[in-house]
Amino acid sequence: MPESAPSSDTPQPESTQQQSKKEEKAASFGAVFLTTFTTVFLAELGDKTQLAALLLSAESGRPVLVFIGASLALISSSLVGVVLGRWLSRVLPPGQLERLAGILMIALGLWLGRQAAVSMFPLA
Repeated sequence: MPESAPSSDTPQPESTQQQSKKEEKAASFGAVFLTTFTTVFLAELGDKTQLAALLLSAESGRPVLVFIGASLALISSSLVGVVLGRWLSRVLPPGQLERLAGILMIALGLWLGRQAAVSMFPLA
């Protein structure tokens, strides 16, 4: 009688389990990396940082130095966000952290909107 493939109820050999964990970890790495890259890339398109780099490059005539400086600045500010996010994830539950991030984004939007309105329509 031919042997059938092991069912999901039977324990898998150690090497198969380890391989499955490695594949799951690789898929998780790729998903996190791609999501992070896409989110940050799209968020930074057309923002004031990109415009500042554009102007600095045009004014200085040294685009490579502007690129290096802007890249190091983005890396540094991202590091602050990652370290702070890691700490907050240990202190606050995920749902509360999401609400806090949402409130912060709304507050920043209102503050920037107020600044724009004041500059467009000065009171005095």
